[in-house]
Amino acid sequence: MTPQDVADLINQKGIKIVDLKFNDLPGLWQHFSIPVKEMTEMDDLTKSIWAEGIGFDGSSIRGFQQINESDMILIPDPRTAVVDPVTAHPTLSLICDIYDPLTRQAYTRDPRYIARKAEEYLRTTGIADTSYWGPECEFFVFDDVRFDTTENSSYYYVDSVEADWNTGRMEEDGGRRGNLGYKARYKEGYFPTAPFDTLQDIRTEMILEMEKAGITVEVHHHEVATAGQCEIDMKFDTLVTMADSVMLYKYIVKNVARKHGKVASFMPKPIFNDNGSGMHTHQSLWKNGTNIMYDPEGYALISQECKWYIGGLLKHARALMAFCAPTTNSYKRLVPGFEAPVNLVYSARNRSAACRIPVYTDSPKSKRIEFRSPDPMANPYLSFSACLMAGLDGIENQIDPGQPLDRNTYELSASEASSVRTLPGSLEEALAALEEDHDFLLRGNVFTPDVIDVWLDYKRQREIDELRLRPHPYEYYMYFDA
Repeated sequence: MTPQDVADLINQKGIKIVDLKFNDLPGLWQHFSIPVKEMTEMDDLTKSIWAEGIGFDGSSIRGFQQINESDMILIPDPRTAVVDPVTAHPTLSLICDIYDPLTRQAYTRDPRYIARKAEEYLRTTGIADTSYWGPECEFFVFDDVRFDTTENSSYYYVDSVEADWNTGRMEEDGGRRGNLGYKARYKEGYFPTAPFDTLQDIRTEMILEMEKAGITVEVHHHEVATAGQCEIDMKFDTLVTMADSVMLYKYIVKNVARKHGKVASFMPKPIFNDNGSGMHTHQSLWKNGTNIMYDPEGYALISQECKWYIGGLLKHARALMAFCAPTTNSYKRLVPGFEAPVNLVYSARNRSAACRIPVYTDSPKSKRIEFRSPDPMANPYLSFSACLMAGLDGIENQIDPGQPLDRNTYELSASEASSVRTLPGSLEEALAALEEDHDFLLRGNVFTPDVIDVWLDYKRQREIDELRLRPHPYEYYMYFDA
């Protein structure tokens, strides 16, 4: 798409509103809209929105500017133009890049700019010219969610008609009072048909909207947990394009759920005692149209470069979690026993390993690694970029990942387990690891020191401290009678 293509699309679709979207640092889409007439004439590109941009207040966006330096500009990327799949009136959606109006330079804290720099750095290394990404975003669809925290109270409540905890309640269904009994047992929600799976039609509507918006979907299904856990998988794509697609994916999932009177959440661990939601991230490197991760003679058909890439991921995994599992809730998921990949080893087929090598097919084009530790609360631009930088560091420094561990890592003996590195047990540990180990991210000026510093400060002050200061409801159960 070019600006002229966008102009043609506006005319073809009868567009009335142009919606400008961009990413804050933690990873939530922000937007504002303008009437279509405000789009400058396309034949005067030197004075158009495509060249001059449009201003916004950067001090009101999480992780961005101070109030004394608030003016920033957005410049839309015409390649991202789609008819918005959610709005009632014909609306064109454009993802924007962020610039400083004084220097006219790209903004260092724009997550999309970081991802663009990561792709460029890959090309400068000569190792490969393209990276492909295939995230598996999991989410829950609930029927009800309520939560509140005040000075004297705190609670959350989520509910789902599919939830195992509802086998004994009275329910209304089409005027019939009772309970039809089909509830997914804990950890038994993977692949059941209707009537257990009540969300088939909603997921189908989600993927049809994704397809209309240009996202290629490979599969959708119910996931392991009770209470409406789902997964929709997109076909792999290049780094920035896939990160754009993840943002659009989440936007569609949330809004289609809302349309049906339900609510979708990408929170990694919204319910106790069942599987959480991950974002297993498939990644591969290509050069001149050839997958450099494939070797017909290698372990699980992977090349030496792929092993080194894994070595980089495993070496830097504890620091990577600051971006890949970036919330306090992420570490409620990353515990043994719930398919959570906490052990820093690699293996073919083994879903208990942090790095898994899929072996469904022996096609050279399919060879990739699956990094299983990230979750869907991650900002995809930052998560993918950080993983790429770690993997490239592994190749450039020939980091040996050791021998694969083709066993259930949760059943290792105490002596065996003691020799296996593990992920951080909390966001606080992950941030400390990032503070200590981030030089690999700074190469090629991909991540800049201000991004690292702001990320650390934001997470510590706005998330860790805010949670640390508040009593937890379960503490009352444990300690009130002391």
